[in-house]
Amino acid sequence: MRRKAREIAVQSLFQSEFAPQLSLKEIISATELAEYDSESIKFAEDLLAGIKDKRPQIDSRIQAASQHWKLERMASVDRNILRLAVYELEFAIDKIQPAIIINEAIEIAKVFGTQDSASFINGILDQIRKGN
Repeated sequence: MRRKAREIAVQSLFQSEFAPQLSLKEIISATELAEYDSESIKFAEDLLAGIKDKRPQIDSRIQAASQHWKLERMASVDRNILRLAVYELEFAIDKIQPAIIINEAIEIAKVFGTQDSASFINGILDQIRKGN
């Protein structure tokens, strides 16, 4: 259930970069949600609201950990997977183990990202987890 919610969140964040005039709720509504249960959609909405609220801090943490990559130059999918994972690592109310969050981000990157996305995301999140 949570993996599906994270996938909805990443897809919505990605789409919001190309249609910023739409609200995240509108983007979620336009997504093919037939395969997702209401609990997954609710969790995705909670994640998106938290990411929106904490986005400056999230982007700052990503930028600090990715010394050789400017945030705006990262692949959009990678950037948004990182935003989701950093939110869960540092700001989410429901705390789960960092290793689980990082693993989830890597698995989502394997589905939606490029061949190099999983290792790139793993490296950045490992730096963030270590506090760099």
